[in-house]
Amino acid sequence: MSNLILVRHGQSQWNLENRFTGWVDVDLAPKGKLEACKAGELIKKQKIRIDYFFSSYQIRAINTLKLILNTLRIKNIEIIKSWQLNERHYGALTGLNKDEIKKKLGEKKVHEFRRSWDAPPDPLNRNNPYHPTNIEIYKNIPSKNIPDTESLKDTYERVLPYFKKEILSKLENNKNILIAAHGNSIRAICKFLFELDEKKITLLEIPTGNPLFINFNEKIKIIKCHYLDNK
Repeated sequence: MSNLILVRHGQSQWNLENRFTGWVDVDLAPKGKLEACKAGELIKKQKIRIDYFFSSYQIRAINTLKLILNTLRIKNIEIIKSWQLNERHYGALTGLNKDEIKKKLGEKKVHEFRRSWDAPPDPLNRNNPYHPTNIEIYKNIPSKNIPDTESLKDTYERVLPYFKKEILSKLENNKNILIAAHGNSIRAICKFLFELDEKKITLLEIPTGNPLFINFNEKIKIIKCHYLDNK
C-alpha cells in the first residue's frame, strides 16, 4: 500500500489581488503561510512516514512545502523540484486582474479560458517581463520547453509524463509521496488518477492549503481518498 498527498499551495499574493499568475514567481500571502502550516498539522495527524517530497519550480509551492516540513519537524530532506509541476501558463492574461478582464471580455469568455479543456488564451509576448524566459528561475530550462500560453489540455500533457515516470513508479514501490503544486497541475494529476473525462475535469475545483489524501492498494488502485480538512 502507498499514499499520495496533494497540496495546492496556500493563497499567494496574486491570488489575494485576484490576478492571473501562471508561471510568474509570486510568493505566499500571509493567509497562504497560515494555510501551509495548517496543512502540515493535518498531515502530521496521519502519522505516516513520507518518503519523497515534490514541488514545482515556483516559490509559492516551494515555500508551502517548506512550511509543511517545518510543521512536521522534518529537516535536511531533499525537495524534488520540477518545472513540469508548474501552474498552467495563462498567456496574455498573465498579471491581469480577473474582474477587470471579465468586464472587458465577458464572464463567459473568461470562464472558457479558465476552465475549458483545450482553449488557451492568446500567447504572451516573449519580451514581456512576465514571460518565463525573462524570469531567473527558468534560466536552466531549454527555451523550447517554455510555453507562451497553455490550455488545461496542454498542462495535462506536460504534467502527466513526469508524474508517470517520477512519481507513479515510486507509488508502485509502496512509497508515500507529498506533492505541493498548483490548481491546474493537481487538476491534471486528478484527471488521470480518477479517470475524469474532459467535461468533468473542467468542473473540478482544487482548494488552497487543504491536503488531498489518496490511499492506494498494491495495484495502484485507489482504496479511498479524502480532504484532510473535511470542512
